[in-house]
Amino acid sequence: MEEKTDLVPVTFDAKAFCANLPLQPGVYRMLDKTGQVIYVGKALALRKRVSSYFQKSNLAPRTQLMVSHIASIETTVTRSEAEALLLENNLIKTLKPRYNILFRDDKTYPYIIISGHNFPRLGFYRGVLDKSHQFFGPFPNAGVVRESIQLLQKVFRLRTCEDSVFSHRTRPCLLYQIKRCSGSCVNQITQSAYREDVRSAELFLQGKQTEVVESIQKKMQQAAEQMEYEQAAVFRDQIQSLRKIREKQSVDSGQTLDADIIVCAKAEDGSGKICVNLAMVRGGRHLGDKSFFPQNAVGCNKASVVEAFLAQHYLNRSVPHLIVVGEKIQRELLQQLLVDQSGHKVFINLKPIGDKRVWLNMAAENAQLALQQMMGRQASQEERLVALQTALNETSLKRIECFDISHTLGEATVASCVVYDNFSMRNNEYRRFNISGITPGDDYAALKDALTRRYQKVVKGEGHLPDLILIDGGKGQVNAAKEALVELGISGANLLGVAKGEGRKPGLEQLIFPTGKKALQLPENHAGLHLIQQIRDEAHRFAIQGHRGRRGKARTTSTLENINGVGAKRRQELLGRFGGLKGVLTASIEELQQTEGISRQLAEKIYKELH
Repeated sequence: MEEKTDLVPVTFDAKAFCANLPLQPGVYRMLDKTGQVIYVGKALALRKRVSSYFQKSNLAPRTQLMVSHIASIETTVTRSEAEALLLENNLIKTLKPRYNILFRDDKTYPYIIISGHNFPRLGFYRGVLDKSHQFFGPFPNAGVVRESIQLLQKVFRLRTCEDSVFSHRTRPCLLYQIKRCSGSCVNQITQSAYREDVRSAELFLQGKQTEVVESIQKKMQQAAEQMEYEQAAVFRDQIQSLRKIREKQSVDSGQTLDADIIVCAKAEDGSGKICVNLAMVRGGRHLGDKSFFPQNAVGCNKASVVEAFLAQHYLNRSVPHLIVVGEKIQRELLQQLLVDQSGHKVFINLKPIGDKRVWLNMAAENAQLALQQMMGRQASQEERLVALQTALNETSLKRIECFDISHTLGEATVASCVVYDNFSMRNNEYRRFNISGITPGDDYAALKDALTRRYQKVVKGEGHLPDLILIDGGKGQVNAAKEALVELGISGANLLGVAKGEGRKPGLEQLIFPTGKKALQLPENHAGLHLIQQIRDEAHRFAIQGHRGRRGKARTTSTLENINGVGAKRRQELLGRFGGLKGVLTASIEELQQTEGISRQLAEKIYKELH
């Protein structure tokens, strides 16, 4: 790959610039006068593609506006158009140009893992796939994975505990008692019998449910013939559970194929809103779907949106053998890219029939429904924001950042900052601050510390102040926030406190201004108040979540470590015997004493320290 950078003068000479471009495949990056990349594109022949922007008179208004902002162009020559497509989408995800269709880079999709141990573990997994274990998926969301794990536990009773717990158990856990585990940790099942259950679970996840039922029926008959009626009853219950699951499965092709179904829905009101729906079929079973709402897609047709989705979504992600698409796209280049990336055959089906057409129609209905729901939510959010702008007389109010403090009697203090922008909460911009070095329980000091750390980057010229800084609290908290901003040299910040009303009843909140202006109490049904409550409650939730995590981690790691005479080996013995810290906390002195290396005196000391 050969890179070439051409800086175009502000007075753009298109003819001279394009004459120097090669007739080779590559990627071009268009920059504005500030040096920011505004568009990234690929080309089979760079000279022809870039020239077309300045020779055609019938360009779309969106493209004309983009071309008017070009101040420089950078090009990178590649070996093939497929390589250019890969580079293009890597750059789009990295640079986020404002004229490219952009899909949010979601978290890694979840999988079900069956580990490679002698007694394999069934679990939830995200991350890089390791060949020493078996993975089934990906699944559209974590809820589907957890539901599947619960079903597999109920039917096949595979262990879900971590290795550290499994290897130190001396008695069966509660899951064994309620018949959700076969007790492999304490040899309540042979390794060969456990392996048969694992094999049945694998077949089930591969969509071979009929084969699983037939296998279990044979084992039930054998057990009955040998007069092992209790075991035969277990197999009978497994068969009944599997049949119920099959009845609930609304779409089952009877084929063990993996496929993704991708459709696009566009709003008919002229707003340009677009939704891409991705439905997942694994092992012939429809697992659910996920909706995506691209940025910068106004004015684009559905085919180009789907092409952008295919190129961006599967970067560094597993690709099924079959992708069913509801739009007429240019599939050859995309198909070759996916084959090169995945290392196996990939077919993009543009004319599905049979079950695949059923899946496509279902995905199209879900895409339309998701689009309608999103537009309804946005209309509600727009109404709320306009109402708040009017109430505060701030017509330019769009971005709001809200702070809250959470602790337990001063322990593990955490400050949260949540962000509302463009009519929605921006989860990827949330931040938490672990507070230390202050008097425990001093919320004012904690708030000053959080705001100082949040906005010191603004002083350095990195980022911008929000249109409104919302503080969960009254006059004291607002004044503390004001002091923090003054110390940073920030004078133009718009501050507002949200004080709880009488009896902490929702709807009676008062809005506190830092200028000493009389507090404002909006009507209980005021749309602007509902927006403030939404943002305030989210900041509260995010702070509590962080505080509980920090507090739990501190207590888990420190309680045993702080007891003299309990070293690493004895800690391991205690945690292994009782299945974790909770078990140690509920153990009596006599039970603690039965642990290897723990004397009566030390057991009494441990009990006293923990209680």
